[in-house]
Amino acid sequence: MNNERTPGKNTKRFDDGTPLIHCIENTLINSRKIDDVYVYCSKEDIKDYLLPGVKYLRRDIKYDASNADVNDMFHAFSEEVSADIYVLAHATAPFQEVSSIERGIEAVSSGTYDSALAVRKIQDFVWKSGKALNYSPQNIPRTQDLEPLYIETTGLYIYTNEVISILRRRIGNRPYLIEVDEIEATDINNPIDFEIANALYMEIYRKKKQL
Repeated sequence: MNNERTPGKNTKRFDDGTPLIHCIENTLINSRKIDDVYVYCSKEDIKDYLLPGVKYLRRDIKYDASNADVNDMFHAFSEEVSADIYVLAHATAPFQEVSSIERGIEAVSSGTYDSALAVRKIQDFVWKSGKALNYSPQNIPRTQDLEPLYIETTGLYIYTNEVISILRRRIGNRPYLIEVDEIEATDINNPIDFEIANALYMEIYRKKKQL
């Protein structure tokens, strides 16, 4: 319920009146592979925004601090709610698809992977510290021929109980990359991000869900 860059963003409403948090709640409760859905929050005011089927679990207020250890927070949740596999989904990534979440759950359930995370593939000219990172300016390739790079969307993580309880983190040693498109990779940090998400929601996402 606190945010420095975009105050109140998790409950901020799109133009049709839908609170941001309802998007990810709807997605999670519509997955047949998820048994229970929780909102983990220190402020009980969030209860006013819970859809039927979503449970509330009070989070220690110490995790509201900007310097809080988020891995410690995820571990604290796992100590209160026992599960074989955890799906960590953020309200600020409203356009996650059920199919992507279930693809990640299936990968982790198979035992081949111990975790999964949503990523966006990029094949662009990347620079770092004043130098081209992934190509030579003297021999410019087609972007489609560049070796793909993958960026975490930070919106979705799936991990086993062992990963969070033993490694104390949300990404294990054998992660599966859930590649998502530009819309699904949307992550809201700043006010302009919300404006873009609102346009996507009103013009694309909402209409897609009505089909």
